[in-house]
Amino acid sequence: MNRSPAAPTLTVNDNGAWCWFQDERALVDPETQTLVVGSIAAPEGPGGEARAGNVELAVVDLRAGTSEVVVLHERLEADDHDVPALRRRADGRWLAVYTRHKTDDLTRWRVSEPGDPTRWGPESVFDWSGLTGGAGVTYSNLRSMGGRLYCFARAVNDDQCALVSDDDGDTWSYAGKLFTRPKVGYVNGYTRYSGDGKRIDLVTTDHHPRDFDNSIYHGYLEGGALHRSDGTVVDPEALTGDAPSQVELTRILEAGSRWGGVRMSHCWTTDIRHGEDGSVAAVLTARAGEEEHLERRKAHPDLRFFYARMAPGGEWSVREFAKAGPGLMPHEEDYTGLAAIDPYDLDSVYVSTPVDPRDGSALARREIFHARTADGGATWTWTPVTEDSEVDNLRPIVAPGDPSRVPLLWFRGEMTASQHYRCEIVLRDLPRGE
Repeated sequence: MNRSPAAPTLTVNDNGAWCWFQDERALVDPETQTLVVGSIAAPEGPGGEARAGNVELAVVDLRAGTSEVVVLHERLEADDHDVPALRRRADGRWLAVYTRHKTDDLTRWRVSEPGDPTRWGPESVFDWSGLTGGAGVTYSNLRSMGGRLYCFARAVNDDQCALVSDDDGDTWSYAGKLFTRPKVGYVNGYTRYSGDGKRIDLVTTDHHPRDFDNSIYHGYLEGGALHRSDGTVVDPEALTGDAPSQVELTRILEAGSRWGGVRMSHCWTTDIRHGEDGSVAAVLTARAGEEEHLERRKAHPDLRFFYARMAPGGEWSVREFAKAGPGLMPHEEDYTGLAAIDPYDLDSVYVSTPVDPRDGSALARREIFHARTADGGATWTWTPVTEDSEVDNLRPIVAPGDPSRVPLLWFRGEMTASQHYRCEIVLRDLPRGE
């Protein structure tokens, strides 16, 4: 099993949180046994207003169990959406890319000194305003394919777009739009990405679940084309010219579908990872029985986690996975504690939930559980990682980089908004067992 009951929990940053539409948010350098995790400081935490909005990196020496906090940009914006995406480059330098939350049009990046993520070069920017008309840009996702590095962001028309770099992130240029469709409500689709250097898999929604009864779609980029799960080409020249709508991709969780007689709606993407054999796993969420909640005038819907698994070749199996509890915040009723798939073991998932998945009982706080399946997600065994906590445990990440270990990160504390939280970031570094 991928856990050790004796593994200590280390606080690596006393003030921070992250959103979940950026990757990688945490990475391990296996040569130096250094873990780097990005976060944003909030005014409620240590340091107060003077530290609020700092884009920070916790640089953790995994051998010594020590952490140093480095500031990439002072007081950029107190918003967890601004967390950086990280990459460890072939030349030993680190790359960090970050944006504000739709309040300006700049993608920012910095490159570290060789082998030292505590020392960084000057900040550079790409200005999207000529493309967005000043509407703003959000999110950074770094994925490589065919020797090029891509940074996916929500930008033009609030659709998914990309920058491209041929020098591993020293310079960037506009690549194009991945999807396009008329905007409904706040923004268009929410997309998660996973890649192996040869292709980039993604899962995406229609719009924000607050504004639209989303389904979830899967596709992948390979050889310059956008494909459905089964390999059918949707866009032969992706990111050039007119972009297709995401509804042309493979629908893997449909709004209005019924599970155990309960209607699921307003689906959202949570995590996606790929296997070495070409398989893909994703965790998704949906509102359960929303019509009953509306009749009872309940403030928060009953949210559910789904585990979706694609076999090599494109066939999907999707199963209801666990209860995610009520919405995390009154004004964001689709927010959950989230879940993270182990990047080196698609049968292993870490879940934050206020409902004990072993017996369905309500918990006082959101706790982290480890789930393991031996049959592709049909059945699961559950083991608590945290128990009887005094505060919520939220948004786990399993940092990739070293297949020999499971660096499990999350933040714990009180979160009332994406801009307001008093949370600390913790690490439990688990050895990978047989």
